[in-house]
Amino acid sequence: MKKLILFLSLIGMMTACNEGQSKNEEVKEIAENKAVLDLNKELPELSIYNLPSTWTTQNNEEIELKDLRGNVLVMVMIYTSCKAACPRLVADMRNIEKQVPEKDLDKVKFIMVSIDPETDTPQRLKKFSEENLMTDNHWMFLRGTPEDTREFAAVLAVSYKKISPIDFSHSNIISVFDEEGVLVHQQEGLGVDNEETVTAIHQEVSN
Repeated sequence: MKKLILFLSLIGMMTACNEGQSKNEEVKEIAENKAVLDLNKELPELSIYNLPSTWTTQNNEEIELKDLRGNVLVMVMIYTSCKAACPRLVADMRNIEKQVPEKDLDKVKFIMVSIDPETDTPQRLKKFSEENLMTDNHWMFLRGTPEDTREFAAVLAVSYKKISPIDFSHSNIISVFDEEGVLVHQQEGLGVDNEETVTAIHQEVSN
């Protein structure tokens, strides 16, 4: 009799484990299906993902902006040979990154877009990322055609002008976009308080 009770107990435990496993698989499948549905839904009119441009990363990979959909984006436009404002913009981006909890970093992309695509080859961008310790997956460097770069700068309200063969004057703006590519916050200036920018990122990650 005791053996029978023990056998029935084991059967019950195995059934419960299987039900728990099935439940976990069901939850995972629902989450995956929701992600697919979210990416298939129509983009907002003001989304940067409506731009048809193609970009090259520091790893020499071609992407479209819409490939970044589903991430919160923190973006700035720089050029690697800049000796004045850009190093301070890089420092601001690093400072913002440090204030984002580590558990949220896989939902955020910190993106540096070159305003000097002629000079900033993928190899140069790669070297720049290594020199500035920006090699984690949440860092991305992009270069595009001069035309696409100019169009994208207009979307971000960033103005820039070549003032010598190696120098540009440019706006110092860091922009935050939600998962659908809609601009939600901008920070202008160098070395400014990043609190509002970090709060904007946190709000979007938490949505």
